[in-house]
Amino acid sequence: MTSNQDIPPPPEDGWKHEGVRVIPADSLDSNTAQTPGMNRAAAINLARTGAQKLWAGTVHIHPNAKTGAHHHGHLESVIYVVKGKARMRWGEKLEFTAEAGPGDFIFVPPYVPHQEINANENETLECVLVRSDNEAIAINLPDVEAVEKPEGVKWIDPTHTH
Repeated sequence: MTSNQDIPPPPEDGWKHEGVRVIPADSLDSNTAQTPGMNRAAAINLARTGAQKLWAGTVHIHPNAKTGAHHHGHLESVIYVVKGKARMRWGEKLEFTAEAGPGDFIFVPPYVPHQEINANENETLECVLVRSDNEAIAINLPDVEAVEKPEGVKWIDPTHTH
């Protein structure tokens, strides 16, 4: 239980500049870690908003394009598909695959080698990306030799039995 003693006092300006921040869509920052085949843009991070535990932004993958294999170190990542069809491949040889569409969430645990693919030939894949730390980490893995035919994997919810 939290007591009022654990809550710091408001800043001198009464939260005016240290409170809620709205980051307009046209002011995202593309000066962030990149992976070939995609464009990331930061909205929220330590430098831009003072975020201590989050990085959030957008990612766009051009029609019929795919990223190189990579991972994000110790960070957890959440991808929310806004528009298009995402195909994810993951594993030491990208041997597993699953697809996600608008409204779907994708969770990527720390250190998992993965690749994002735009499964649509005519439409840009647009996603929102959130990470569990205030700076972006992208470790590209150029030496991963992907298997030719990955195994499809359906998610099983461990908290709800079917």
